[in-house]
Amino acid sequence: MFIMKFLILQNHGKFSLHNTNCWKQKEYIGFGVSAHSFLNGVRYSNNEKYERVTDEVLDIDSQKKEYMMLGLRMLEGVSVKRFKSKFGENPIFAFKNEISKLVAFDLIEVDGDFIKLTDKGLDFANIVFQEFV
Repeated sequence: MFIMKFLILQNHGKFSLHNTNCWKQKEYIGFGVSAHSFLNGVRYSNNEKYERVTDEVLDIDSQKKEYMMLGLRMLEGVSVKRFKSKFGENPIFAFKNEISKLVAFDLIEVDGDFIKLTDKGLDFANIVFQEFV
């Protein structure tokens, strides 16, 4: 339900800059108890003693999948051009099986430079996201 509320707000010109940056895999630094950060492909979190702890190091395949999953949370979707610039390959080819399946079920569409959720895909977004986990 949160995804849908965000997409609706985003459509009216109001959106969370922090969430958008996270969903575009931009780096961020969190401060305080239980704060999270993402730097150089590594996620960090603070524990209750403010000690920084490494949570997860993402390999390149995980980064690509996450980029797709997070990018599809936005109404504009995933830019093929930006994906190619970041990872050096076309996401349509990198995820041809997943994309073909989701297009066949009318959950996503390729619209110019963007791979994005269809109206039906908005209702079944979690099914789409699961293809990239």
